[in-house]
Amino acid sequence: MRRPRGEPGLRAPRPTEGAICAGPGESWSPSPNSMLRVLLSAQASAARLSGLLLFPPVQPFCLGSSKWGDRPPGGAPHAAPVQGLQRLLEQARSPGELLRWLGQNPTKVRAHHYPVALRRLGQLLGSQPRPPPVEQATLQDLSQLIIRHCPSFDVHTIHTCLHLAVLLGFPSDGPLVCALQRERRLRLPPKPPPPLQPVLREARPEELTPHVMVLLAQHLARHRLREPRLLEAIAHFLVVQEGQLNSKVVQKLVLPFGRLNYFPLEQQFMPCLERILAREAGVAPLATVNILMSLCQLQCLPFRALHFVFSPGFISHISGTPHALIVRRYLSLLDTAVELELPGYRGPRLPQRLQVPIFPQPLITDRARCKYSHKDIVAEGLRQLLGEERYRQDLTVPPGYCTDFLLCVSSSGAVLPVRTQDPFLPYPPRSCPQGQAASQPTTQDAAQRVVLMLRERWHFCRDSRVLLGSRALRERHLGLLGYQLLPLPFEELESQRGLPQLKSYLRQKLQALGLRWGPEGG
Repeated sequence: MRRPRGEPGLRAPRPTEGAICAGPGESWSPSPNSMLRVLLSAQASAARLSGLLLFPPVQPFCLGSSKWGDRPPGGAPHAAPVQGLQRLLEQARSPGELLRWLGQNPTKVRAHHYPVALRRLGQLLGSQPRPPPVEQATLQDLSQLIIRHCPSFDVHTIHTCLHLAVLLGFPSDGPLVCALQRERRLRLPPKPPPPLQPVLREARPEELTPHVMVLLAQHLARHRLREPRLLEAIAHFLVVQEGQLNSKVVQKLVLPFGRLNYFPLEQQFMPCLERILAREAGVAPLATVNILMSLCQLQCLPFRALHFVFSPGFISHISGTPHALIVRRYLSLLDTAVELELPGYRGPRLPQRLQVPIFPQPLITDRARCKYSHKDIVAEGLRQLLGEERYRQDLTVPPGYCTDFLLCVSSSGAVLPVRTQDPFLPYPPRSCPQGQAASQPTTQDAAQRVVLMLRERWHFCRDSRVLLGSRALRERHLGLLGYQLLPLPFEELESQRGLPQLKSYLRQKLQALGLRWGPEGG
């Protein structure tokens, strides 16, 4: 590559310094390295850098010298004098010479020559450590030339000149930048007028439709979002629209309250539900039981509704329906809640021959997220710490709750081999003073049953320390049955680095309960 004529030290820009040229039909984008080098060499100010950020990168035609550099955007070759002028501009040795070539050849200057001149001006300013000062009159004359001819520029050339002017530090409120911006705005297609925006206000719940409120309730329940304001809005809607709602809609509106373990502040919430249950119980049996399931998680079961669903007529009616098995499972859970939490209930109960295990296997969410669970590593830690014979995993205990890990412990605190003990506590539990069941076994057997409960991240409401309703219900009932619970929160499990740390963590947890194992524990 021949060295262009010019001052000593000037050289033709390499592809990494000047513009990256593209062939016919190819897109062009400016080199970030070359722009950064020009800005740094010209001691760019913060305002100049901000100006660069305000304008997106353009894709002008090639401004450097190349075998395609003498072609206009349309691709047709210029006449020889036009090509010669571009070459003269590209090889100008000073800003004054640039201006002279433009001013002395008015009939040969085309629109695309002005971006070439601005690009060469930037190269001249950035080619030396201390570029010579440029006379203000020279820059003003160059600006006036561009301002005078910019009405004939196309939008592509205007965008290119505007981008280069910002790079070179022309003031954003100066005549050159303002003229180019004005011409660019004139060439942009007119924007359609914005649609009239209605006055925004927070719609009152009673003004919304049941379908919208059902979608909101399902969204909160599905994503475990315990948002008090939205839940209160649903409760208020339920109270206000009580007469227009049937039990099939109500079951969906009540679902997030039980799942998210949230009892609303709306004072008419429970009286409203009791009236709806009394009116709709015989119409939609499954919806009725679903509503009671949500209320069971909130520990507020209405006695009148329990009388109805445990009545022989209701049980006989649902026995021949397609959803008979799921209704019997829910009724079994309701009967367990009555046994453990409602000592004052004196109405009918579910016959024992119709009772089925409540949750005979891990819940669906646990099965779906098993690869994210800590269960496997905790099981391995217990195996190495206690031995396989001293714990049971995923054991379902009466009346049908699946436990994560169960230990049998003697009265002295020794962890016993499970095969030598009955791991189940009796159900229904034997009578004992109220409040004692949660801390002491309700059987003559001196061995205690300790249940290690994994509290995974998805067992809680999102971004909250409140257990989901089904999890809280299971732990509450297991405690009332006489099992001693040892929670293992996910934060503590996630902080353990490797199996050795996890074994040490489990050892501390078990020893805090006074448990012993190994040779010293018998």
